[in-house]
Amino acid sequence: MDRTAYVGRPSVCRHCGALVGADEMFCMQCGAPVRFAPARESETRRFIYAIFSRPAPFTIIFLTVNIFFSVLMALSGGSENYSVLVAYGAKLNALIDRGEWWRFVTPIFLHAGPIHLFFNMYGLWVLGPYVERLYGSAKFVVFWIVSGIVGVAASYLTVRPELATGRLTSFLFRAQDAPSVGASGALFGLIGVLFVFGIKYRRELPEGFKRAFGTGMLPIIIVNLIIGYAGRGFIDNGAHIGGLLSGIALALIVDYKRPGESANFALFWRALQVSLLLLVVSSFYMIATHFSAPPPTIENAVNKIKMGKGGVEAYVEAINRGEQAFLIAFTKGDAQAAEDGLRALDYAPYLDDQADQLRYELKALLMRARALAEATRNQARSPALGTERENLLLAFESWRERFKLWVELDGHRYGITLEPAPNGRERS
Repeated sequence: MDRTAYVGRPSVCRHCGALVGADEMFCMQCGAPVRFAPARESETRRFIYAIFSRPAPFTIIFLTVNIFFSVLMALSGGSENYSVLVAYGAKLNALIDRGEWWRFVTPIFLHAGPIHLFFNMYGLWVLGPYVERLYGSAKFVVFWIVSGIVGVAASYLTVRPELATGRLTSFLFRAQDAPSVGASGALFGLIGVLFVFGIKYRRELPEGFKRAFGTGMLPIIIVNLIIGYAGRGFIDNGAHIGGLLSGIALALIVDYKRPGESANFALFWRALQVSLLLLVVSSFYMIATHFSAPPPTIENAVNKIKMGKGGVEAYVEAINRGEQAFLIAFTKGDAQAAEDGLRALDYAPYLDDQADQLRYELKALLMRARALAEATRNQARSPALGTERENLLLAFESWRERFKLWVELDGHRYGITLEPAPNGRERS
C-alpha cells in the first residue's frame, strides 16, 4: 500500500508518547506501529467480530454450578466446615486411597467460604469468555475440566510431609492431608491457555490481543505465584502449578476455533466435551450415594445459626455424646446408640479446622462401631471380628489422646477443659 494514500490527523504514540505526523505509519522515536492500514483495520474488525459474536454459555453454566454447590454446602452446615467439605467431595488423599476416585473431579466445583468462591468466580467471569469464544465451547469445557483434574491430581501427589520441611519446598509440598477444594487449578489452566495463545498466534493477532495475552499474562502468573508462596501454609500451590502446566500443554497442541472448521473435527471435541460432562455428573452421583452431612435445608441452616450462639457448648456436648455412643455401641453392640451419636456429631458447630477434623474422625470411628455391632449381631464371633474390635479400640484410644492434646493446646481459647467422667475417663 502507498503510505501517502493514508490521510489522517497527527496523533500520539501509544508506546512512548511521542508526537507522530498525520501521514506516518510508524513512530519515529520507538518504531512502533501507530495505526493500521485500512486492510489491517479490516482484518482486525473481522477477527474481533468473529470472536465476540460467539456465545460463551459454559462460562455462565460453570459459574452457576459453583454458586449452586456453595449454597447447598451453606445449607448443610457451612462451606468452611470440615465434615461438610468432605461430604460434598473435597480432595482428601486418605479417601482417594480407599478408592473414592471421584474426588479427583468434584473439588473443581466446590469452594471453602464466600471469599474463596468470589475470587475464583471473578477470575472465571473475566477469563472464561475469552477462552470459550476463542476456542469454542467444546474445547473450553475440555480445558476447564482437564486442567481442574490435573490440578487436583497434582495436589494429591504433593502431600509429602517428608519434603515439606523448608521455605522453598513447602511452597509446593504439603505436610498435612487436609481437604482441598476450589476451581483455581482450572482457572490457572485458562491462564496457561491464554499465555500460549498469545505467543503461538502472535503473527495473526491484533495489537491489543498481543499485549493482553501471551507475555501479557506473565505478570498475572508471577503475582499469583508470589501470593502462593506467601500463603503456602493454606494455599494449594500444587493444584495451581498443575493446572497452569496442563493449560499450557493443551494450548500447545490445540488450535483455536477458526471460521469454517470442519464438522468432523468439531464432532470429536463435542464428543470429548460430553464425555467429560458425564464424568462430572457421575462423580457427583457417587458423592450423593456416599453423602454423610446433614441435608441442605433451610431448617438445618437455621439450626446451625441457633447452635452457633452457644457453639462451644454445643460442640462439647456433641463430642461427649459421640464418645458415649461409641462406648455403648462397642461394649453392648447397640447399633442404634451409634446412630444417635452420629446425628449429634452431624449437627455440631464449627470451631476450627483441627476441632472439626477431630469431630469427623470420631464420626468415622462411630460408623465402624455401628458396622461391628451389626456384624456381631448377624453372625457368630470370628477371628476377623475379634481383630476389628482390637483395631477399633486402639484407634479410639489414639483419637482420645489427640483430642486431649488439642484441648491442652487450643481448648483454653474456648474455655474447654478435661474433667473426670463417672466411668473414670476424662471428658470435655
